[in-house]
Amino acid sequence: MAEVQPIVVEIWSDVVCPWCYIGKHRFERALAELDGDPAVDVTYRAFQLDPTAAPGLTEPVATSYARKFGGPEQAQIMIDRVTSVAEDDGLELRLDRALRANTLLAHRLIWRAGQPGWPVSQAVVQDRLMRAYFHDGLNVGDPDVLAECATEIGLDRNEVLAFLDSDEGRDAVADEIAEAAELGITAVPTFVIDRAWSVPGAQDAATFVQVLRKIGEKRAAGDGDA
Repeated sequence: MAEVQPIVVEIWSDVVCPWCYIGKHRFERALAELDGDPAVDVTYRAFQLDPTAAPGLTEPVATSYARKFGGPEQAQIMIDRVTSVAEDDGLELRLDRALRANTLLAHRLIWRAGQPGWPVSQAVVQDRLMRAYFHDGLNVGDPDVLAECATEIGLDRNEVLAFLDSDEGRDAVADEIAEAAELGITAVPTFVIDRAWSVPGAQDAATFVQVLRKIGEKRAAGDGDA
């Protein structure tokens, strides 16, 4: 019998997207419940909610939301809602101190964690950067901040700074962002499974478990059409 290959899940997300943070948490709970059955291979892909954000500059997230959602009152409704949902999932969002920034450098660091030879996974890097933004009020567009976060999870500060100062990963991250558009991804998080199905949004853990188990069962039975 041929060996059943892992289910490949590519997660398009942005580190300043609250629903991506919630969705990541729920997806990881689903993986913990599945406990390797079926096996799942996860890769994080880059998406920018605000590609026009100026590198090196920040603004309070409330200001950004007010511009996007039609004023301060609508922004606060959005903040209150997502904060409440996150709290129910065991996540504390401090959007009162979050700073919107250009996320290209953060995406490059996450991309690098997915390449051979790095001791820390993409999931760990992404989680630390999301906490930096959503809880710590740090500028995730600042190389020094990214390097400090990397140090906290076991990476070498100077190596991270040298990487961020180079061109490594720039084209790869640009390709991932372009690929999202080619796949019709306009909102995140989006979970693309085996390049055949997509699950949009921060679904609850039970939904992820159900979808992955169904695909795993179909694979084990030799039926590729889940």
